[in-house]
Amino acid sequence: MLFFRKPVPPAPVRQKVILPNAMLCPIFGKVSYEKVGSDLEITFTILMPRIGEGWQTGVAIDASSSMKGLYGQMLTGQLPANVRKEYSRKKWLQKTQKDGDRLLTFIPSAYEDAVSKGYLAWSENLIQAESRKFVQYLAERLDADGGTTVIYWACGNGEEIEVLGDVRSDECATLKVEGPEHLDFGVGSQLLPALKYFVDRFSDASHGMYVFITDGCLGDLAAVKSYCRELAASIQASRQAPLKCVLIGMGAQVDQAQLQELDDLDTETGLDLWDYKLAADMRQVTEIFAELVDESVIVAPVANIYDDQGNLIKPFTDGLPGRVRFILPEASRFFELEVVGQAERFRQFIKAP
Repeated sequence: MLFFRKPVPPAPVRQKVILPNAMLCPIFGKVSYEKVGSDLEITFTILMPRIGEGWQTGVAIDASSSMKGLYGQMLTGQLPANVRKEYSRKKWLQKTQKDGDRLLTFIPSAYEDAVSKGYLAWSENLIQAESRKFVQYLAERLDADGGTTVIYWACGNGEEIEVLGDVRSDECATLKVEGPEHLDFGVGSQLLPALKYFVDRFSDASHGMYVFITDGCLGDLAAVKSYCRELAASIQASRQAPLKCVLIGMGAQVDQAQLQELDDLDTETGLDLWDYKLAADMRQVTEIFAELVDESVIVAPVANIYDDQGNLIKPFTDGLPGRVRFILPEASRFFELEVVGQAERFRQFIKAP
């Protein structure tokens, strides 16, 4: 007689849902939930104006050729046919070869004439405003020395770095971010040299926070991931100070898949080294710290969490940490965070109100 064991159905896959920015109460940096049985496991982080002491900070700005338009160094528009013929007759147009492609380039006289007559216009420098914002926040709120180190990366052959300097918050309003001065815009974007620059320079810092502005077209993603696994192991073994890296995607052609791949990187240590944001989606500068806070950072001495019926779900009598995880009945439409000393509760909807 044959006996067959009844097949055991596979365990259901837990799917994380991240609430969109438009739904978030301003106090929260990120809110997500997963279904666990008949309940929801909620996780949230709190946006804080200052995280801790002893931090070193840096902002690294992609200076590869694909970013030139974002620096305001790309001409937009089109020459009328008769003007193009005139420029050719004056020998203001030159045929060149680059990376196997035939290109038609202008000499300076052609640029100046076309711009002055309105045929062409320089693109807007979008990088400068974004960079100033991050530098000012880090220098003012986080950096132990009050100055954030600013570098251009992906210069020259794609691996070179040009250091702009240490910038204080009161210098940000006049900070010029127009691309490297001593190196050319790079061929390809190599992120690893920029990451290593900060790790090596601030090897004695108690913590590090480094922001990388890019269009996300990374040429050394595999090498970065391998290095980060080694780095995470060193941090776990206390050979390296903890750090957090944030990718800021800019431009219409952001390769979001690469940024997401680093954000989701499994370092095999439980440490989460990377976060990423799209500049166009950011509500405020503090959002870059959404995944930096952890359970060890206490943001309020006493707090409570309630469901939508007013039932106490979780008390925090010994302090409210910056990252919280708790169980909420699935039927609840929202939860409320009560911080002792605050006049009102902070309500966060889980489902669209």
